[in-house]
Amino acid sequence: MPNGVKIFAGRASVDLANRIAHSYGVELGDVNVLSFSDGEFQPSFEETVRGMDVFLVQSTMPPSDNLFELLLMVDAAKRASARKIIAVMPYFGFARQDRKDKPRVAIGAKLVANMLMAAGVDRIITMDLHADQIQGFFEVPVDHLYGSTIFLPVMEELSKTSNLVIAAPDAGGAKRANSYAKVFNVGLALCHKHRKKANEVAEMTVIGDVEGKDVLLVDDMCDTAGTLTAAATLFMQKGAKSVRAFCTHPILSGPAYERIENSDLTALYVTDTIPLKKSSPKIHVLPVDVLFADVIKSLINNQSISKHFVIS
Repeated sequence: MPNGVKIFAGRASVDLANRIAHSYGVELGDVNVLSFSDGEFQPSFEETVRGMDVFLVQSTMPPSDNLFELLLMVDAAKRASARKIIAVMPYFGFARQDRKDKPRVAIGAKLVANMLMAAGVDRIITMDLHADQIQGFFEVPVDHLYGSTIFLPVMEELSKTSNLVIAAPDAGGAKRANSYAKVFNVGLALCHKHRKKANEVAEMTVIGDVEGKDVLLVDDMCDTAGTLTAAATLFMQKGAKSVRAFCTHPILSGPAYERIENSDLTALYVTDTIPLKKSSPKIHVLPVDVLFADVIKSLINNQSISKHFVIS
């Protein structure tokens, strides 16, 4: 086992974890999850982790069992005398609850951070947090990777034959979109949206010129795809030649697949931080296993990982 490293998977991310372990050069560790008839479950490591650097790969998308399973695995590794416990969370769930945006609501992202630290995690590796400030919720190091490392090569190929403009589907994504626009030295367009309730857009307007342009929409996640598909329709109505979207986390819940397939989107590029529920001719999946394996190698060898921060 190189450098005393073991990589284990939660049930939500077995395939991704297996490829990360293969890219790193080790076999995926053996974890067994005992399930009780009432829904309770108990993960256990079927091999020693004493004195090891243990990497636990689990995206914490709903249901909340995925988060709780990760917490139990962290606790089990700590009680089994692991040297260090690193939670590899390609998708960090509950990240949309990063502040009190109305009275009497929880700050769920902070609660998740507190639970992970209480369980005994020594480090977090994650990708494209919904809000960058979530890194500050932790009192342990957080390696926050960016989807731009994965998306940039595809965008560069598109830029050779397209008249690009970078766009954000809402004001919250303006910083991310502006970073891409600077790299390609192209224009920026924004959608201003107004919601009456979660996952439902009441109205949307475009800020910027997209006429005759090939629009690249960038965002951190795609949930019900309502915002994304509405933005694509609006851009086409404003004279855009084509609209492609780049979203790191394919949550794709509810009517998302149907909306995407019936939308004006030419293509949707996502990563595999969350496994797709089904395939779609418009959805293209870009793997992240090599990126995470390389970051793990750099951490084990005390090397810089700043080369991966191409666009923040």
